[in-house]
Amino acid sequence: MTTLTLYGNCFSGHSYKVRLALMLADVSHDYVHVDLALPRAERPEDFRAASRFGEVPVLVADGTPMCQSNAILQWLADSYGRLDGAPGERQLVREWLCWESNRIGFSLPNLRLARKFFPQPAEVTAWLEQRVKADLNELESTLSRHAYLIGSTLTIADLSASAYLWWLGDAGLDIAGWPHVAAWLERISQLPGWQHPDELMAAEIPD
Repeated sequence: MTTLTLYGNCFSGHSYKVRLALMLADVSHDYVHVDLALPRAERPEDFRAASRFGEVPVLVADGTPMCQSNAILQWLADSYGRLDGAPGERQLVREWLCWESNRIGFSLPNLRLARKFFPQPAEVTAWLEQRVKADLNELESTLSRHAYLIGSTLTIADLSASAYLWWLGDAGLDIAGWPHVAAWLERISQLPGWQHPDELMAAEIPD
């Protein structure tokens, strides 16, 4: 059996999407919270050795580290045969993963950061909000036709695109403006093993 260790952080939706995939697929793993407030040189040595880019998440499988959340999701789907859709849908899954990394996976975390943690000039915040709303409109259009992004079945594309939406209020936006997106999130939240990121990604206290 493969031994898995996930390094993540409680504020990182990119970490959350990977841990949620592990939970929903019922894959045994250890979770190590990394305090990103620490200077990089002061973060745990094992994390620094595993993290090629000095970022979370990092998944270590039998000593082999992997980074970049969507690449990790794809490895999990390939390795465990879950959450990757039917054979004819896998190209669409990959397209959504690429869309997420360039669109909502960029715009929403940065808007949340600007609104909740580190204020930015008004024009920067306005630009980010415009992008987030455009991304939400794209999701709304797709989800008006399907229960999930690819069709009727949850895939890693859904976990990736939804990861930061659980914190949409932190970015100053109300999910009620996008009812199909809200219904999609509700469906995901009813799945066995689902937890809100504030619970799932909290630092665990050793016994």
